[in-house]
Amino acid sequence: MKVAIVGASGAVGQEFLRVLDERNFPVDELVLFGSERSAGRKYSFRGKDYEVKLLQHNDDFKGIDVAFVSAGGGTSKDFAETITKHGTVMIDNSSAFRMDKDVPLVVPECNAEDALNRPRGIIANPNCTTIMMVVCLQPLERLSHIKRIHIASYQAASGAGAAAMAELEQQYREVLDGKPATVNKFAYQLAYNVIPQIDVFTDNGYTKEEMKMFNETRKIMHTDAACSAMCVRVPSLRSHSEAVWVETERPITPEEARAALAAAPGVTVIDDPANKKYPMPLFTAGEDDVFVGRIRQDLANENGLTFWLCGDQIKKGAALNAVQIAEYLIKVGNIK
Repeated sequence: MKVAIVGASGAVGQEFLRVLDERNFPVDELVLFGSERSAGRKYSFRGKDYEVKLLQHNDDFKGIDVAFVSAGGGTSKDFAETITKHGTVMIDNSSAFRMDKDVPLVVPECNAEDALNRPRGIIANPNCTTIMMVVCLQPLERLSHIKRIHIASYQAASGAGAAAMAELEQQYREVLDGKPATVNKFAYQLAYNVIPQIDVFTDNGYTKEEMKMFNETRKIMHTDAACSAMCVRVPSLRSHSEAVWVETERPITPEEARAALAAAPGVTVIDDPANKKYPMPLFTAGEDDVFVGRIRQDLANENGLTFWLCGDQIKKGAALNAVQIAEYLIKVGNIK
């Protein structure tokens, strides 16, 4: 198996290296690609150093079986044909192709089979908040069709990349030292604050991040469910949290939901409020699963259920989901 990582120097690129190693992914040959800024850097993988090559329009992807791409939407669009022209499967972490009809949008716990139909050789990795939510929604959908979803997300600095995480740490030090906070990655100081905006606003008053959750959920789950989101940046370093309300065709009891979620792949239930046990970002960073708790009936809707979830945005919300897609393709013999 010859594997490429495009955007190897970024937070998700580095997470790809860790996840591939952790899961003993079959890598016989590894090629790292990056921009002019990162070309020449060296990273260690399974005891061997690899130098980042400059991403160019040439035949460097000839013979590569799968390319994990996390270099931004512009780069993905620009290099998609170069990456796929010799048969490489491109698993793309950007938003560039997610809503294209001829590109599958895949969360393996929900719709792994969609990855088999990829006429352009591209599989899109969904938005991090969407990934974590649908992993939890799919077991409930099997109990009763979900008609409506309301969600408030509490998204860590990691969602804006490694530089944003470093800026948050810097801001905390500056504020505690009585200095003005450095603000570059966000619209406002994030330390000791929350910012009710992620991505730019669209004409309907929702941000692009919020609209991703509406559109991507419907595509992944093949559903007509409506999804209304409020996405908020919070001053935690890593792991996103979400408060979710669902309305189903028939009432689902918390006990039914808890049992279905506990049995679902990729989900861990921590739901013991009497003993103050529930998921939190502090304890879910670096973990594979999406963690769910506070499962209860919605007091405002007789067919409603509400719960809380946490998951590592860089891991399951990005790198791990992409690697799981490739693992599925290997398992079914759709790739080497």
